[in-house]
Amino acid sequence: MADIVLDTLLKPLSEFFTPEFVEEIAINHEGEVWLRLHGARVPWVSYTSDKLTKDYLLNVIGTVANIYERPFDPIRGMPVVYATLPGNHRFSAIAGPNVMYDDRDVTGGVALNIRGTSAPDTSFETYHLQKGAPLLKVKPRNAAKPNDPYERLMTAINDGSPILISGATATGKTTFLNHILTLIDQNARVITVEDAREIQVKQKNRVHFVLSRTEQTNEFNYARLLDLVVRMTPDVIIGGEVSTDNAGVLWEMMGTGHDHFYTTIHAESAEAAYAAFADRILHTQPAYDRAELMEEMKKKMHVVQLSRDGALRAVTEVV
Repeated sequence: MADIVLDTLLKPLSEFFTPEFVEEIAINHEGEVWLRLHGARVPWVSYTSDKLTKDYLLNVIGTVANIYERPFDPIRGMPVVYATLPGNHRFSAIAGPNVMYDDRDVTGGVALNIRGTSAPDTSFETYHLQKGAPLLKVKPRNAAKPNDPYERLMTAINDGSPILISGATATGKTTFLNHILTLIDQNARVITVEDAREIQVKQKNRVHFVLSRTEQTNEFNYARLLDLVVRMTPDVIIGGEVSTDNAGVLWEMMGTGHDHFYTTIHAESAEAAYAAFADRILHTQPAYDRAELMEEMKKKMHVVQLSRDGALRAVTEVV
């Protein structure tokens, strides 16, 4: 009986996630669905549907939670629901004040992903693995660092390398990050993680997760946020200001294999930025060796240092 109820409820969505050519769907707000297509040059395409109202989406999440006996209370409890739907479709959703799309969601938004069917051809050849053939290098990092600071930064952006933007208060870190976003593919799926909405994302396929340091009332935390972010299939991840609360999770996000990870930190130099990031991780995860952690950071992450003198703002280091 539960399957019949769920199948009936999901009909406005199933027409999008059940075709074989669809890898998954993502909904960031009411009325619009994004389809990630198998093997497409532009993987994400969007469709509008007046059936996908906010009330309908909340009803879907609540019903899935009820049928699969998952807790769901966006305000005082757990705002996230995971389940495996009939047909082995993986369902991930969040609702409430921890998710936003734009100013319409100040009282709480809704976002969900549903994984579609597997690709029709799932042989080793699909993954370019053949006997006697070398493995492909997919998105190889540029090992050489150009001497020109501008070229170093642009190479890092084009490679999708992690970038930490460092500077004192009012040096323009968020503004600088907003400009980097204008250089990213407009078809990319962008997910931000902030304690208050500051980052301006022009890409339409986006989700903003908000985890306030002062207004948090439910059971959503950084550990749960990490799990949700990787399930939402981001092309770009933007972390908010690095703090003792989120440093460990932001560092783990950086290690999930996603390109284009950006975050900011208060520090007076690139070396101090690495040290501050490491120290904030150690605050909650003391098992790390500080020297080894900083060495790993320097291998994986670029730092752009911003400085200010009165009205003058400038990039003073790119490492």
